[in-house]
Amino acid sequence: MRLILLGPPGAGKGTQSKKLLDYLQIPHLSTGELLRAAKQNCPLGRLAAQYMDNGRLVPDPLVLAIVGEKLQEPQFATGCMFDGFPRTLQQARSLDESLAERGTPLSMALELRADENELSARMLKRAADERRADRASLRLSRRSRRPRRPRRRAHPACHRPERDVGGDERGRELDRARAGR
Repeated sequence: MRLILLGPPGAGKGTQSKKLLDYLQIPHLSTGELLRAAKQNCPLGRLAAQYMDNGRLVPDPLVLAIVGEKLQEPQFATGCMFDGFPRTLQQARSLDESLAERGTPLSMALELRADENELSARMLKRAADERRADRASLRLSRRSRRPRRPRRRAHPACHRPERDVGGDERGRELDRARAGR
């Protein structure tokens, strides 16, 4: 199973991913961790470090090359949960192409949602806990002024229930997806 967990900061991706990883018994592929580890371990990582050390985003082709190398490792043959990836439309399209070439398409993308006020409260608490309240407050105030655009389904594997279903139904849906590995 190849799974992407989507959602805004504070929606609970980290919390839910831990539970799903344990349940599904698939490895975790975090691009943040991958890029930090690659800084010392490979030529592509050292190139990525030049961007990160200057506070710049690592370009998509470089991120894709590093993720592609990681997906070649045996532990990812049966699947993984992508964390922090894809972040851009180009990354999503390239991931689709790469997985299709390997004959291992994306199984599911789960979107977590939460009330905007709850998200703001969680992010402000997280910022205070991490002693970075000023940046978080600024981001949250900008976000609240920004007009909201309707969301579109980004990928055919993106799973959005037609109706709110209880936990038992969600569990059955995950069991069906897991069986289709």
